[in-house]
Amino acid sequence: MIVVDVETTGLSPEKNSIVSIGAVDFANPENQFYGECQVWDGAEIDDFALKVNGFTEEQVKDLSKKSLNDLVSEFLIWTEKFADKTIAGENPSFDTGFLEDSAKRYDLNWPFGYRIVDLHTLSYSNYLSRELQPQIKKNKSDLSLNKTLVYVGLPEEPNPHNALIGAKMEAEAFSRIICGTNLLKEFEQYKIPVYLKK
Repeated sequence: MIVVDVETTGLSPEKNSIVSIGAVDFANPENQFYGECQVWDGAEIDDFALKVNGFTEEQVKDLSKKSLNDLVSEFLIWTEKFADKTIAGENPSFDTGFLEDSAKRYDLNWPFGYRIVDLHTLSYSNYLSRELQPQIKKNKSDLSLNKTLVYVGLPEEPNPHNALIGAKMEAEAFSRIICGTNLLKEFEQYKIPVYLKK
């Protein structure tokens, strides 16, 4: 599977734009992708989104950066040789929504299937397998990415968010929940909780 994280200028693929893409090949985690781009012409830019990802309006409109078309094309080329093109992430419907909309915007072939793997479900399921109640707020799951990261023995995601750092932390969390093992060397210093070890 391909663990993907995108940073954007808002929540709507139709109105907002991708500004960066980070991805990790789960089967070969040293194989990683990262790129930044300028927003598509006319894309709306939400100040809160920029606060989350740390980009400035000047940076996302920088004409010296590659276009969104070029960035998405490079990402699709990077994935061409993958035997398993299942997209995964903390909230992969958000990421795939932006990526697929961007591919369609430029008439690029979208090679990915409908099914995705989300980290929230795995984390929630692991709580239940241990006969624990997942965290609930207002009668809904309150398991954020940061809560899952702490649950698997990792620090919270740094602020502002970076797409590649997000993808790497999510991939590491997947490995710890699914396999009970460390995935990336940079996270070896963080001990895997006993309840996740196989």
